[in-house]
This record gives sequence, C-alpha cells and structure tokens, in this order.
Amino acid sequence: MDDSQVSSIEPDLAVLIVQTLKLKVDPASVQPEAPLFGEGLGLDSIDALELSLAISQTYGYQLKSSDPDIKAIFSSLRALAHAIEKNRTK
Repeated sequence: MDDSQVSSIEPDLAVLIVQTLKLKVDPASVQPEAPLFGEGLGLDSIDALELSLAISQTYGYQLKSSDPDIKAIFSSLRALAHAIEKNRTK
C-alpha cells in the first residue's frame, strides 16, 4: 500500500489521537496528510509519548523513539495509520 492511499483505520486513529490528547478538534477534521507536529495539530514530544502508549494498547504496535523512521511514521495521520497497519498485533 503506498502512502497516498487511504487507510481503513484513519477515522479510528483520528478519534484515538483526539481523545488521548484531549484535543479540542473534531476527529473528522483531522486532515490525513497534514503534519501532526508543528503547524498541523501542533503536537509535541510529550504528546508523542502519550500517543505511542495509546497505539500500543489499542493496536499492539510498539513505537520506539530509537526507530530511524519515527519522524516519518509520525509525520501525518496517514503515515501513522500505514505504519500501524503494517505492524499491528491486534
């Protein structure tokens, strides 16, 4: 699956991000290819840790800060969804 294709877990993942981080946005308004950090949703490293834990609990995918692809994985909702689909255990 290439990164431009819509992932079936994107809507659920958007809800998980918004609920986990208590963001004041509608999950449906999270743009799949917009940046999660900086000018996109404005997430920071603490948010990444919280989100990693929620993803681990929900999908069984352990995101590690030492992963050389971690910045690419967290670059957008779509990239994160694709990484989870490839690596999930539940």
